[in-house]
Amino acid sequence: MIAVWAAVVAASNLIPTIPIWGGGVFTFSHILSPLSGILFGPIAGALCSATGGFIGSLIAPHTATLLGLGTFIIPAVTAFTTGCVAWGTWPPITVTARGNLVVNGGIIIYAIGTILWFTQEVGRSLIIFPLVFYGAGCAALIIGSIFAGKILSGTNTALKFPAVWFCVFGGLIGGASINNFFWQVLRQFPREIWIPLVFVAPAERAFFSLGAAVVCVPLLAGLHKIGIFAGPQVESNEQLVINDE
Repeated sequence: MIAVWAAVVAASNLIPTIPIWGGGVFTFSHILSPLSGILFGPIAGALCSATGGFIGSLIAPHTATLLGLGTFIIPAVTAFTTGCVAWGTWPPITVTARGNLVVNGGIIIYAIGTILWFTQEVGRSLIIFPLVFYGAGCAALIIGSIFAGKILSGTNTALKFPAVWFCVFGGLIGGASINNFFWQVLRQFPREIWIPLVFVAPAERAFFSLGAAVVCVPLLAGLHKIGIFAGPQVESNEQLVINDE
């Protein structure tokens, strides 16, 4: 299943691209890559999107606008962050009974992306950019981690649409937080380019997330009907008893 989905992600790069603000392009893989995290979890999902992204760059080089063959890093981070939202537990930061600190991986991605942003001079002059853009994504991560896992493993189809939206929105911005660092270093855009993106960038990701929800919810339902239980799963009471024994 993971191999098939990686192939689908790779093939989606062949669909005609749409230019987006700042010189990048939108491909259908922007919708499918974060879904890897929802379907298979953060680690397997990241590997799936990394594989699909790498092959996609080989068969459609025009989609690798910034990092060339290294472009697969961004969809991998996006899928990982999305998976951390969908498969994470609440609270996102906790201490176990053994005294170990457990932090949702998505929060770590946002922390790294924010630090990288402020390593650049233009980034330090635009505090509002991560405050608005990354703040919106982090809020989606926190909200999604509260209820997304339970809803996606349940039967209420209507609630699955907003659950997927929160997961993908948080994941897309998590990936963008790393991608923006490469744009600063390699393209060195002036401050004037980044200012409109404060509001344009989250609006674009909100639209992409809506498209992902339209694809993901029927996909999850269809897979479950044929016995492929992708996505977060809740153990049954019988399984919990077996585990306790």
